[in-house]
Amino acid sequence: MAATPRNPMTQPDAANDSGTRDPGVLSVFLVFLRLGLTSFGGPVAHLGYFRDEFVTRRRWMSERAYADLVGLCQFLPGPASSQVGLALGMSRAGYAGALAAWTGFTLPSALAMILFAQGLAAWGAGVPPGLLHGLKLVAVAVVAQAFWGMARNLCPDTLRVTIMAIAACLAVAVPGPWIQVAVIAATAIAGLMLIRAETAPVHDPLPMPVSHRAGLVALALFAVLMAGLPLLARHASAGAVPMFDAFFRAGALVFGGGHVVLPLLDAAVIPTGWVSRDAFLAGYGVVQAMPGPLFTFAAFLGAAMQSEPSGWVGGLLCLVAIFLPGMLLVIGVLPFWESLRRSRRAQAALAGVNAGVVGLLLAALYQPVWTSAVHAPLDFGLAVAALVALMWWRLPPWLVVAVAAAAGWAAGL
Repeated sequence: MAATPRNPMTQPDAANDSGTRDPGVLSVFLVFLRLGLTSFGGPVAHLGYFRDEFVTRRRWMSERAYADLVGLCQFLPGPASSQVGLALGMSRAGYAGALAAWTGFTLPSALAMILFAQGLAAWGAGVPPGLLHGLKLVAVAVVAQAFWGMARNLCPDTLRVTIMAIAACLAVAVPGPWIQVAVIAATAIAGLMLIRAETAPVHDPLPMPVSHRAGLVALALFAVLMAGLPLLARHASAGAVPMFDAFFRAGALVFGGGHVVLPLLDAAVIPTGWVSRDAFLAGYGVVQAMPGPLFTFAAFLGAAMQSEPSGWVGGLLCLVAIFLPGMLLVIGVLPFWESLRRSRRAQAALAGVNAGVVGLLLAALYQPVWTSAVHAPLDFGLAVAALVALMWWRLPPWLVVAVAAAAGWAAGL
């Protein structure tokens, strides 16, 4: 009797390169925990680590399937590298594997950022002002590097450079919590009308155990939270609900990488007085030295809140809130990706949005990052030195953060 053929859409390979059976949830967690402890360098570097670990070494997914998964996660708002990790865990151990992958990859950096926030709250008066100023100058270099890299990749022609420039000017000229939403919507329309998208490349099907019904449930839950949380937040001027709403919306509107979340979080926590400007930029500088996803900056902000909940409760609340929309979207879109990826209209709209988010990042580089950190010629020199160290000397970010903090402390003396 002939053996039943394996369905590549639902049954992953039975063995990896070492000959072991498919990993369970604990094994998925441990693999991603190791990556969460060692994956320095930001979202692009994370995707490289994942490819080396799960495509080349473990053979959990083919090269073309992995490239298509990365394309899907870059198409969606949210932290692309964390969404890729979530999908990789799901492909091996279902929904429990997805949760294990996210927890392992996120936990080390999140715990470190919460501890830093609590240390800053307890001993902030004893921390040399120059050291915190050095961390703020690192933020200038990091955001400048992110802007340059994203502009080169996402704005390759005159039209998209123009969209980027207009978006940046609008974000600076009309500050406010909803300007980012308006810019994203306007650039999507501009892309749809003006940009000619390319045909989708050949790919391998993604082996994901997500049904169409489960995808629709995830998308419906995302829509309910997106519409319902602001209504609930209006009736609670302070507390957990407004915080969860602010961080959920930030996570739902981030296209293009972790650095783009900076202007969204700035608009959410600075005008409300939840977190001081100095603490915000100091935390953003420190998170550059952490392994794992940049979105763990939300854990720092939640722990550093000047109103309740704060500390561990606030940190974990904001951490879940900012990651949740990206999780729901990747689960919701996976069953429909085969059709969506072939839509030239969707690709054109995304190209416009990508140019717009580069403009938002440029606006954030000016306000609040530059205006809050660069006040003197020495500040400018330290920021330029940090940028050169990151972009041309290619020093590890944690080392640049440590040196800049020490330089700021020495300059303060």
